[in-house]
Amino acid sequence: MRQHPEHPQYPRRRGRGFNPRILIVLGLLLYGAYYYFSNRTVDPFTGEKVLIDKSLDASQEEALGLQAYRQILQQERPLPADAEISRQVQAIATRLIDKIDEVEAALAEEVGVQAQNFSRGFQWQVSVLESPQANAFALPGGKMAVYTGLVPVAQNADGMAVVMGHEIAHALMRHGAQRMSRGKLEQIGAMAGAASGMDAQTQQMIFQAYGVTSQLPYARAHESQADEVGLLLMAAACFNPAEAMPLWQRMGAQSGGKAPPEFASTHPSAETRIRHLQSLQPKAMQYRQRFCQQGR
Repeated sequence: MRQHPEHPQYPRRRGRGFNPRILIVLGLLLYGAYYYFSNRTVDPFTGEKVLIDKSLDASQEEALGLQAYRQILQQERPLPADAEISRQVQAIATRLIDKIDEVEAALAEEVGVQAQNFSRGFQWQVSVLESPQANAFALPGGKMAVYTGLVPVAQNADGMAVVMGHEIAHALMRHGAQRMSRGKLEQIGAMAGAASGMDAQTQQMIFQAYGVTSQLPYARAHESQADEVGLLLMAAACFNPAEAMPLWQRMGAQSGGKAPPEFASTHPSAETRIRHLQSLQPKAMQYRQRFCQQGR
């Protein structure tokens, strides 16, 4: 008996077809890998390979830093440049900045690379901002600020040099550019996750796990690097590196025990910092003896 053509004896299997999302996700992952490996460069301060977008040059970083600096000065209350504390902070900054090339050359030689002197074009400028914050910052391009709330915590020029050296080190090591480049890579990963059809809740869980296991340790590593380079810089500028530990004891006391646990923070705990800085004291004293021509 003939089978009706609409009801064949052996029904055809309906294939699921090719999911175009696979191509999109694969393309994003390949682009992410290309971006990562094509933008790796050697940090002259550590000898480590770091991710910095090669399209981001010194002039662009300086422009971003200047824009942020101007916005901050509009929102805060800078003290006059001839105020006593302003002159003291400027003097500390000058001593630190004068030693940048020597310290960078020494560290680059230690790790067997060439110094880049990326900061030679920086237009250094420091302001003192009237605020209870015990804080300071240095932006790409050399724009710096110290909050008056830091003065009683620093207690002396050496304590202030610890903090300012740390902030200058962030700018020298291009930590801002590294964070921007890593942020672009993270955006590519987020786009790949969304393109794969992953639901929002799963994406959130993955990014939370990523934050604890990768993003936060990455930020803490930058802080530790800035602690080290900043300590060597202030020692080379004839400041006393032994003041670093009591400074961070006072900074830790500022939190009143309310600081988040280290694993959930972008910064090392005060205890971790103190141990690290203590271990660096012999090297810091070597830099002081080598680069401090007179114990001013």
